[in-house]
Amino acid sequence: MKIKLENKTIFITGVAGFIGSNLAERLLSTITNVKVIGIDNLNNYYDKKLKESRISKLRMYPNFIFIKGNIADKPFVQKLFDLYSPEIVVNLAAQAGVRYSITNPDAYIESNLVGFFNILESCRYSQEDGKRKVQHLVYASSSSVYGNNQKVPYSTQDKVDHPVSLYAATKKSNELMAHAYSKLYKIPSTGLRFFTVYGPAGRPDMAYFSFTNKLVNQETIQIFNYGNCQRDFTYIDDIITGVVEIMEKPPKLTEDQVPYHIYNIGNNHPENLVDFVEILQQELVNAGVLPENYDFEAHKELVPMQPGDVQTTYADIDELIQDFGFKPNTSLRDGLRAFAQWYKKYYFQ
Repeated sequence: MKIKLENKTIFITGVAGFIGSNLAERLLSTITNVKVIGIDNLNNYYDKKLKESRISKLRMYPNFIFIKGNIADKPFVQKLFDLYSPEIVVNLAAQAGVRYSITNPDAYIESNLVGFFNILESCRYSQEDGKRKVQHLVYASSSSVYGNNQKVPYSTQDKVDHPVSLYAATKKSNELMAHAYSKLYKIPSTGLRFFTVYGPAGRPDMAYFSFTNKLVNQETIQIFNYGNCQRDFTYIDDIITGVVEIMEKPPKLTEDQVPYHIYNIGNNHPENLVDFVEILQQELVNAGVLPENYDFEAHKELVPMQPGDVQTTYADIDELIQDFGFKPNTSLRDGLRAFAQWYKKYYFQ
């Protein structure tokens, strides 16, 4: 059964984030009479000005409502569900980052576990007392759940029982929690394992963005595992197209009658980090972010693998293609070119 998004009320948590803001804008700009209720706590994990600029852009749409708050606050979440009765919920609020989870574990428990539990509970109670029930819960998981799996590409059928970071453990926990609620309360839920999302106005803690900041400031960038890492970089527009397609199509019942599914969303084409850095350098020069005579070699350092990192990410997206006829197709060069052009405009003009 396909859900028509027209005239629907959609909750997006983490709406000031990279994926959340892009998803909200896509919906508001392309779907007739959709109402988007955006929730975010605007924490200071990275530059709040970037988050606020994303929200400012969304405020131009009359059907967008922004509410500042923390999904770890259960009464707050339940109040919003009671007030707006969303038909579709997209949970993107989470404490992100693998390395940050080593030094700030509490933030991950609060947002990724307690916060997600509160969303599940509110979806559950949306089905009582004649309320307008949640027709589909879509939530962000992560490619990090695959840990150091040796088999590539990573398939959603693979066992993911050995996380190498707390962040990965919380995302695997989200999948298990969602399955339990789908089983017990028949809440249709779809988990999305995102693979290294990048693009304009992205997260400053991601490699392409942090490398750019450091190079602009004449600092040295560190390339982990001596450059012998591969990442399945996925451009933001491709991610958003996939999310919207999935929102419209709640999962079919599994063999044990659970409306639950998980998909990988990745480019299905891992890139070597050394090649990635080379392309980034070229596009930063082409966009005028860095001068043509910039001495890149003097600002690069090859270093060992960091705790919590993995050597390769590589998405098997056969199910995504089979169920939705969709495959991400933006090349790394095109994506990094768009980022470099945005960076020049945002920081230099």
